[in-house]
Order: sequence, then structure tokens, then C-alpha cells
Amino acid sequence: MTAFSLDPGQTAWCEELYTLARDELRPLAEKGEPGHVNRPLVAALGGLGLLDRLLGSGALDLCLLRESLARGCTEAETALALQGLGAGPVRQAGTESQRARWLPEVRAGRAVAAFALSEPGAGSDAAALALAARPAAGGWRLSGEKCWISNAPEADFYTVFARTGEGAGARGVTAFLVPADRPGLTGTALDMLSPHPIGALDLDGVPVTSEDVLGEPGRGFRVAMDTLNLFRPSVGAFAVGMARAAIDATLEHTAHRTAFGAPLKDLQAVSHQVAEMATRTEAARLLVYAAAAAHDAGEPGVPRRAAMAKLYATETAQYVVDAAVQLHGARALRRGHLLEHLYREVRAPRIYEGATEVQRTIIAKELYATQETPA
Repeated sequence: MTAFSLDPGQTAWCEELYTLARDELRPLAEKGEPGHVNRPLVAALGGLGLLDRLLGSGALDLCLLRESLARGCTEAETALALQGLGAGPVRQAGTESQRARWLPEVRAGRAVAAFALSEPGAGSDAAALALAARPAAGGWRLSGEKCWISNAPEADFYTVFARTGEGAGARGVTAFLVPADRPGLTGTALDMLSPHPIGALDLDGVPVTSEDVLGEPGRGFRVAMDTLNLFRPSVGAFAVGMARAAIDATLEHTAHRTAFGAPLKDLQAVSHQVAEMATRTEAARLLVYAAAAAHDAGEPGVPRRAAMAKLYATETAQYVVDAAVQLHGARALRRGHLLEHLYREVRAPRIYEGATEVQRTIIAKELYATQETPA
């Protein structure tokens, strides 16, 4: 396999995942309440072995999972991805006892995980974390706020990043595994444009000990960045999956909808628009696969390639879904239409896990870092 093609087995697996998402997972998703964790859906992901596959996969497998599920059911894709994002630091940096306690529960779909990095004053600038971990008998006390946390406040445990040292920026940040039943930990759901659960957390002297540390004290920022470098290309895969769903719907609509005495597809303005949508989506897809393959191979330049994939794919998906809505006309604006759903879903990925502007900054820094310093 090269970075730019999938073998027949992978292609067949992607089609199976798409069919599974469309036929089995979407009905469960439709029964869920927007803005809340859909535990039957999470349990189904566990029962089908997809969460086990998620936690044992590299970046490319993760991208194939997310793209294929998103094409058939965005809620299933998001539920799966959030489990990986929240539990990824435990798999990556957790102790043997932490992994034994939580990972089997996540794999089975019985425990819901969350990645608690962002704060009211620290979103795209993750190094600006202010949540304090103050020394206390037996460990630390966590005090402060987290905001824009997916699966909050309904998760069963959180990977929480807090400042244990006095250093500025990335220095002095420690990652903690914090069960949801710890005293002093409360949360509030946020009513957001996208339908998946997002909330804020309030930590009022939440007790943690050395047994709750993920990795090493003061090295938590590396845990966060390693997790995000793995997931950023797969955010692009999520976007590609939504774009493909929009193209599928557009092909069906324009082939059968008539206007001015002929199918819409016979109008050059329409057919050329569809061609542009498909071309940009394929380019985004290949960029995502290449970034994921580079990550799995341990090649240099992974942050730059991951940023490029996330940037281009999410911006492309926004364009494709918007164009699909335009070609469908007013029917696509009706509540409950697939494209109305995608239109709300597609906006958020351009912001979370590093906004588009942050991705451009990462790319530029990486490019200039390769230049020789003038004599």
C-alpha cells in the first residue's frame, strides 16, 4: 500500500462500516437526545468491536473508521471519536492499573471518556492553561474551569490538564485521570450549534494523587500534543466523510430533480459544480491518508502534515456541504433533512482541535523551521 491508495481489503472494510453506520447505527442515533451522551449508541459501538478497534489502531485505521462512519451517521462517528480522544491519553501514558481499570470499560462501551483541555481563556492557545493543581496532603487539589469539553458533564472520567508548575506556556502542565464522581467536580451542559454533547466543568478543590497522573508530572502538555497529532488527521477524515455524504445526496438529487424540462445534472452549471465538489473532496481525502500514513511510519514533519490535512479537509467539507445545500434548494433547509443536519455539523471542525488559523500558523512555522539560518 502507498500513502495514496487503499488496498481492496481496506476499501471493502470502509464500505462495510458505511453500511453498518447507515443501517444499524443511524436508527440508534435518531433515538438519542441532541446535546446529550447517547449511551445505547456508545454501547453498540462497543458491542460491534469498533471501540476496541479504535483503541488499537494507528492513525490510518482511525481515519478510515471516522470517514466511513461519518458518511453514514455523524453521531456514531462523533461518539466513537470522543471515546478515543478521552481515552487516548490513558492508552498512551496511563499506568498499568489505570489502563486495567478504564480501557476495558471504554472498549465495551460501558464507560464514557472525555478530553478536558480547553478553558474559557485557553482554547486554540492550549499552552495558556490556567487550571491550578495546588499541592495538598497526598497530592494536589484542582481548582478552576474547563470549557467546550465534549461529553461533559456526562462522562464517567476525564483526562484533565492542569498547571502543577510555575513555568509559562507548555512547561509545568500535568495530565490527570479524574473520575467523574470526585468531590468538587461539577459540570453544566452547553447548548451548541452542533448536536453532540459539549459542556463546561467546574473544579473546586478536586483531590488527585500521584496515582491519577498520566505520564510524568510537568510533562502533560506532551501527552496532549501527542493525542492531538494522532487525532488531527482524523478530524479531516470526519470532514471528508461528511463531504462524501453531501455528494452522495447531491448526485441522487440532481439526477432525478427536473428543472426547465430536464434533470438538473444536464445543466452545465450544476454538473461542473458537482465535479468541483468531488475533486476537492478527493484531494482532501488523499491529504488525510498521506498525513495518517506518515504518522504511522514515524516520518518527520507529522505536525505540519496533520495540520495541512485538518485545515484543507475541514475547509473543503464546509464548501461542499454549502454547495450541496445550494443545489438542493429550500428543501435542504428544512429541519430533519440530511443536509440541514450536515450544515450544522460541518461548522465546528474548523474550530475544534485547533482552529483553521492555528493550523496555518503550525504549517508556516514548520516550513520556516526547515530554512537555513542566514550567516
